[in-house]
Amino acid sequence: MVSIVALRIGLDLVSVAEVEEAMRLHADRYLTRVYSARELDDCRGSSSEIVAERLAGRFAAKEAAIKLLRPGAEEHEQGVGWSSIEVVRDRSGAPELTLTGRAAELARDAGLTGLSVSITHERTFAAAVVVGEVSQ
Repeated sequence: MVSIVALRIGLDLVSVAEVEEAMRLHADRYLTRVYSARELDDCRGSSSEIVAERLAGRFAAKEAAIKLLRPGAEEHEQGVGWSSIEVVRDRSGAPELTLTGRAAELARDAGLTGLSVSITHERTFAAAVVVGEVSQ
């Protein structure tokens, strides 16, 4: 017997320069609105400065997660709060998603389980893909 697994996929690409610009123009307001304290700590380099490439990767992952969650038109305008999607690292350093609040509700309502995230960045761009299995 062959079992069929339904998947949802979200993908996003982010310009590192745009993240740098947001950091320059809005500083802490941008950082604390979009990223958790844990995410900011994970994005620090060896000199304790926040690395824009790492932030861009997390931003791409958050956007990819929103695409996976498929909020309705009304919710899209109001937005799924950035803080309800957190990109953390597991013990091996691999990224994982933690959903809370409205993001967790949307995932539960859609029957999404087993979310996986992959992030890549290369100087000027960062990209992320989020995959979730839809329980049948």
